[in-house]
Amino acid sequence: MVVGIPREIMHGEGRVSAIPETVAKLKNDGYAVLVEKGAGVEAFFSDDEYAAAGAELVADVAELYQRADIILKVKEPLFNDEKGVHEIDMMHEGQYLITFIHPASPVNHEMVKKMAAKGVISLTLDGVPRISRAQNLDALTSMSTCAGYKGILMAANDLAKFIPQIFCAVGVIKPCNALVIGTGVAGLQALATAKRLGAVTHAADIRPAAAEQAMSLGAKIIDTGVPAEAAVGQGGYANALSEEWILKEREALKDVVKDMDIIFCSALVPSKLAPVIITEEMVKSMKPGSVIVDISIDQGGNCECTVPGETAVKHGVTIEGIKNIPGMLPTSSTWMFAHNIYNLVKYLTKDGTIALDMDDEIVQGILTTIDGKLVHKGAIEAMSK
Repeated sequence: MVVGIPREIMHGEGRVSAIPETVAKLKNDGYAVLVEKGAGVEAFFSDDEYAAAGAELVADVAELYQRADIILKVKEPLFNDEKGVHEIDMMHEGQYLITFIHPASPVNHEMVKKMAAKGVISLTLDGVPRISRAQNLDALTSMSTCAGYKGILMAANDLAKFIPQIFCAVGVIKPCNALVIGTGVAGLQALATAKRLGAVTHAADIRPAAAEQAMSLGAKIIDTGVPAEAAVGQGGYANALSEEWILKEREALKDVVKDMDIIFCSALVPSKLAPVIITEEMVKSMKPGSVIVDISIDQGGNCECTVPGETAVKHGVTIEGIKNIPGMLPTSSTWMFAHNIYNLVKYLTKDGTIALDMDDEIVQGILTTIDGKLVHKGAIEAMSK
């Protein structure tokens, strides 16, 4: 089978789905590998390195899509301005696509339907279950680590004041207050980074275990008032809350939000829309010059005012809705991502080809479209709303 590695076309995306090291592993496993010329340049992996690893370099991405049996990407299929066609239009029936699709997100619904109609067999990396045997496949966790670190650095750059306490000849400048909502992998990394920069850190998570981990990093815990039986779902992930509990969570955070200089939003529910926790009224209550970084935007966003893919200023607050924050840390994030996606391909490979075991919970979690149909439960549920 032939694996295709196209160059990512999302604006500002520096990552690539394979590095020379993983290309060599794919070759050793019996795959032929096509790499679009320049695919790894922004992550500082050269064409010569890919060629030395055994890849065939392809100048025309349309040829790569036509010849490949499996496409490995970082981001969901997008419109290719250079070619004047959508990436899905270059794909063919029966072709496998492995990437982050985020099929439950409303902005991706039409794209997912189009992919199903095309007959593409798509597998979304954000559906990998958080179980022990899937740890080395879990690109979402890897990218969350990158997003937590880089997201706080973005907030520091946007902020119009010092983060740490500063002593100077004219007095003392107090440290900034930073609130992290959702203390999974990204949130914990964000807390650790904010703490290193000198912020007074606060954290909110509806899951008791996650809140406890945040406390271990020195954060002041905000009690959301949501009981554990409503909060914790399968595998320790957060449950989708009823409207009643979301309203109570917002109420618990309302008075805290107005005192924050930085709010980092990373509350997610697997394969579902992200809960809206920060309302526009709460944004209005914040001090001018404050910053919100909403990394949950791929699944709809935790802040009502976040603009997908953009940096916006609303009510004097800078709100980061950038969708590819890990792509702003391209070398480290690519190294992590490439190993995750290679491990997934190897896991799915039987006798030199992809073989999907429909009884496997990993396959059940990631399978999005097959046989001309959308089968992803979270996407189907989101579309029904």
